[in-house]
Amino acid sequence: MLALLSKLFGSKSNRDIKLIDPLVEKTKEEYAKLSALSNDELRQKTLDFKLRIKEYLAQIDVEIAEVKAKAESEDLPINEKTALYDQLDKLQKDRDAELEKVLIEILPEAFAVMKDTARRFTENKTIEVSATQADRELAARKKNVVINGDKATHHNTWLAAGTEVTWNMVHYDVQLIGGVVLHQGKIAEMATGEGKTLVGTLPAYLNALSGQGVHIVTVNDYLARRDSEWNGPLFEFHGLTVDCIDKHQPNSEERRKAYLADITFGTNNEFGFDYLRDNMTLNPESLVQRKLHFAMVDEVDSVLIDDARTPLIISGPIPRGDEHEFYDLKPRIERLVTAQKNFINGVLNEAKKSINEGHGGPQEGGLALLRAYRGLPKSKALIKFLSEPGMKQVLTKSEHHYMENQNKEMPKVDSELFFVIDEKNNQVELTEKGIELITSSGEDQNFFVMPDVGTEIAELEKSNLSTEQKVETKDALMRDFSIKSERIHSVNQLLKAYTLFEIDVEYIVDEGKIKLVDEQTGRIMDGRRYSDGLHQAIEAKENVKVEDATQTYATITLQNFFRMYHKLCGMTG
Repeated sequence: MLALLSKLFGSKSNRDIKLIDPLVEKTKEEYAKLSALSNDELRQKTLDFKLRIKEYLAQIDVEIAEVKAKAESEDLPINEKTALYDQLDKLQKDRDAELEKVLIEILPEAFAVMKDTARRFTENKTIEVSATQADRELAARKKNVVINGDKATHHNTWLAAGTEVTWNMVHYDVQLIGGVVLHQGKIAEMATGEGKTLVGTLPAYLNALSGQGVHIVTVNDYLARRDSEWNGPLFEFHGLTVDCIDKHQPNSEERRKAYLADITFGTNNEFGFDYLRDNMTLNPESLVQRKLHFAMVDEVDSVLIDDARTPLIISGPIPRGDEHEFYDLKPRIERLVTAQKNFINGVLNEAKKSINEGHGGPQEGGLALLRAYRGLPKSKALIKFLSEPGMKQVLTKSEHHYMENQNKEMPKVDSELFFVIDEKNNQVELTEKGIELITSSGEDQNFFVMPDVGTEIAELEKSNLSTEQKVETKDALMRDFSIKSERIHSVNQLLKAYTLFEIDVEYIVDEGKIKLVDEQTGRIMDGRRYSDGLHQAIEAKENVKVEDATQTYATITLQNFFRMYHKLCGMTG
């Protein structure tokens, strides 16, 4: 049936291409006219496009400027300012819509100019033009541009990633189609050898004409540097600026200038980290990124699927001091985990026996199975048993039974455990039985119990103590709270390290260091660390040097970063 419908009406891909065909045919018509132009006349086209865009948007730009001037007036009441800024946001969205209209009008001519530029570089070793200031600046930095008096010579050979390349590519129809698809904010899937890198030159040039910047996102810094140097001369021939953020240090003036370029190349992580750093800065002068406008993502499946779930994290060191007791607490945690493992082994055997005898209800074998799961969900014996037919259903049925009425019955499950693991939320909680086990004889019974600060302060305020005594008591209470809070936090992180993180699965030990493993790809993630003391807990577990703990200041996944990016501008892959 599907085959018949496809034969009658064509596939979705074929129907989409039919809608694009008129733009491609128009591009080919415009391209045929360009061969008669001189090199200078071809370059003039770029200035003409920019002027057409400016004139098309002139009226709305005037409106935006007027509203902005009113909104920035210091004499206005706050409610009027808010209304003006709302109006400004709407006008900016209207401007983006108008810009898209004029770019579609220009698209066939702009694509034709880029194709003819590629042809001229392919057919000629050198292209001579009247020298502009941009040519002179290029000649000072690059060997492929030479100034002779009032003439500039652009060579078709240049360095890309340290390798000399000679330009020899001209856009075919399939690349024109891909260029339109990318400009429309869609994904263009192309086979190896169909010229994905060349396709990107078309929408990059078109969208750079607005002067608002184009981001080209790649999966690694080699591709970012190579593509910026490989395709850059085509854009630079027309006076557009090109840079790569991976060539410059974060927060540097050079990286800020790279973002101001007409076309900016970079890796997904660097774009994401710059976004995080900009959101942490205290003054506008420290920002490196400007308003997001248009982006293209190379290898979009890798960037938005393989890498996107691993969060980008900006963190800083917290002095280790005496409060980080990972090694001091380690013997207690090992005793606790051993006791839990022995208990769970017995509970799991009980569950197996009861279920095999036909007693798998929530009050019988199902209870034991759920208790084993709440105690050690990553137990290999438990995982093997749950893989048997029907066992997951027994577990799910029991879990639903005890979670009814807001987990009212769950204490019956957890009361026999030393600690409870919530694998879904990556949480571990000590039980009273566990606290009793790891509290040394003669030690304060509340050694691992957080004080109820609110209640104690309320009682303190009602007391007959003097003001000074109340202040001293409050200080002592808060010190006790802080110490116990850090102690319990360290215990929880150690418990996570011993029960939820396995060596050679979530991490490896290499050259005396804990290195994280990407759960999606299995690759080692050099330079990445768990935050909030978890990394140090794993280091203590594996007996490697405990470094300073880290505190997370900002974090975002690439999925969320590009989801936010897509709301603010065009994004394609």
